[in-house]
Parts: sequence; C-alpha cells; structure tokens
Amino acid sequence: MTSFEEAETEETVTCLHMTFYHPCQEEKMMFRCLNFCKREQVRADEMAKFGRDSNVCRYNLMDTRVSRIQFSLQFYRKLNSSEFCFEIKNMSKKTKLIVDQTELGYLNKLDLPWKCIICFGDYQILAEVQEGESVDYFETHLHLANVPIIQERCLPSLQPIPEVGISSSSFPSQGKSPIEIDENEL
Repeated sequence: MTSFEEAETEETVTCLHMTFYHPCQEEKMMFRCLNFCKREQVRADEMAKFGRDSNVCRYNLMDTRVSRIQFSLQFYRKLNSSEFCFEIKNMSKKTKLIVDQTELGYLNKLDLPWKCIICFGDYQILAEVQEGESVDYFETHLHLANVPIIQERCLPSLQPIPEVGISSSSFPSQGKSPIEIDENEL
C-alpha cells in the first residue's frame, strides 16, 4: 500500500460565512479587530461570542453602543441526526437581536437558519452555513460588505398600472353607461 492509500480520509468542515455591514464603518472602523477573508478554526465545544469585550469575546466590535457580549453562537449536532447546526443567543440586556423576522430579547435563543440576516442597532450581518462533517471544530469566514445587506424598499406606487395585451374590445361595456335592470326581468 502506498502512503496515499493509508492516509486518513479528509473530512469536510462546517463553515459559517458572515458578511458584516455598518453605515459608519469607514469613519469609525468598528470592524478593525475582525479577521476578514481568512478562515478561522473554532473548537466545537467553544461558544463563539461577538461583542466589545476582548477578554470574553472572540469576535470584537469596536463600538461603545455594542454590549460587552452582544450575541453568541453555539455549534451542535441535532439529536439522532448527523446534521450540524448553530444556535444563536442574544446576550445583550439593552438591544434586541433580530434574526430574519424573529426578534430575540435577552437570553432568547433559536436555531440559526442556513441563510439569514442578523441585525442589532445599525449592524447587519449576513450568515450562511456551509455544511461539513467534522465533529471536532467548525470554521468561520468573515467578509466585509461595502453596501447595506438589507436595502430599503420603496413603497409601491398607488397609481394603477395598465396590463399589457388587453384591448378595449375585450370589454364591450367600456365607455357605455351602466344599465339598471330589475331583478324580476332576469
């Protein structure tokens, strides 16, 4: 047997891709302590914490409006399944955390969807999970967005929009006055 044949099978690693946005990033540099564009390994039994306290949080946000610990992510495997997931927990007493449309108060938690947007204050984070097999660790891969992840949507116009392909001949009563008919005449 060759060394290639004897080598251990390479296992894939679950990777959490997170894209960060804040409207004041260029002036305030609140993401300056995050390691962008390089995958980082996190042991499966560690909780990944995000916040401003560098002694407690692995991912530091340099902003006094961010809680010491803003939120945490816990990697786990579902019971009787080989599927790995992340649980997100709001650790801030002052700021609600919004995951897609779900609002989390202090110490509320939920399973992180495979693709979602996490918001608190002016922060927007797009989280996307890439599945893997490793039980020992997962990876994070952080990215920086230059434009908002959530774009403000304009309200639709209240003016009627004509449908294409409908001719006025399809509606013979158009242009005529309504005719009143007694119900007994029918």
